[in-house]
Amino acid sequence: MAVVLAALALLALGAVLRLPGRLVVLMLAVLWAATLLAHLMLPEGHAIARALGGDARVWGAAGVVAALAWGYRHGLGRLRNRARPAPEPVETGVFSEAELERYARHIVLREVGGMGQRRLKEAKVLVVGAGGLGSPALLYLAAAGVGTIGVIDDDTVSISNLQRQVIHTDARIGQPKVISAEAAMRALNPHVTVRPMNRRLTEAEAPMLFADYDLILDGSDNLDTRHLVNAAAVAAGKPLVSAAITQWEGQISLYDPARGAPCYACVFPERPADGLAPSCAVGGVMGALPGVVGAMMAVEAIKEITRAGEGLRGRMLIYDALYGETRQFALRRNPACPVCGG
Repeated sequence: MAVVLAALALLALGAVLRLPGRLVVLMLAVLWAATLLAHLMLPEGHAIARALGGDARVWGAAGVVAALAWGYRHGLGRLRNRARPAPEPVETGVFSEAELERYARHIVLREVGGMGQRRLKEAKVLVVGAGGLGSPALLYLAAAGVGTIGVIDDDTVSISNLQRQVIHTDARIGQPKVISAEAAMRALNPHVTVRPMNRRLTEAEAPMLFADYDLILDGSDNLDTRHLVNAAAVAAGKPLVSAAITQWEGQISLYDPARGAPCYACVFPERPADGLAPSCAVGGVMGALPGVVGAMMAVEAIKEITRAGEGLRGRMLIYDALYGETRQFALRRNPACPVCGG
């Protein structure tokens, strides 16, 4: 009884003086050790031993239980602290008040935070094609706050595009697609820089152009351009998010041989036979499909820039919209690839 009263007195003293919890635990441990030592040193049946409880085994067991409980609580606290990432400070000098409010939902994401949003602001992304895939990718990159977005395309907006190319409008029919896209992106987010290039990408221009960007997105609609983009990305050592769609199905992967993943030519070394990969004009395409796959391209770009999660590097994702199914395939580099091999 005397030991219990002494322990309560120590707890009360700690509360009144606002002593650190570790100090209170230390005082209780000293009291327990003194009590156990008294039982071990004093002869059995001694008056002091009886006053302290009379049995060393009871106090020994109580000490073990208390130590286990403290150890469990301490270990659990450490695990919680490790699982709870430290909040990343948002450098207010980097963002205006309007930007902080605009990107608030990104900044509170554990995997993005202030540092990830700053990486987006400092990033340069080039999108090849402002059509079905480029439309949602460009809009979401602009909305996400990617600081510099280049877009290259030599086509003009036609009425048949509007069924799926959501970055364009009826009022901008006849305009170059890159100019139409620039207008939509600036209207969505005036804090990003847009570089429209109203021309066809050429083999001579591509390497120098790609060198100025951190990441390439290929939403082109023909195989010749895809192979050109891949070769230039490999030469520049830039990661490439490439996607394709036809009818009800889309595919997407991140090609990056500089970091161990295959390039596009490793997976598609040759042009498919006629009729196996029809264009949208020939085979048709469900209007919302490029929205889904183009948004996936933006997701992969944001993850790559912010270093969040695991991207599709070395994997291909197939989306079948008709049956609501997705499949994934592991991709391997081809040592004999004429573009990235050796």
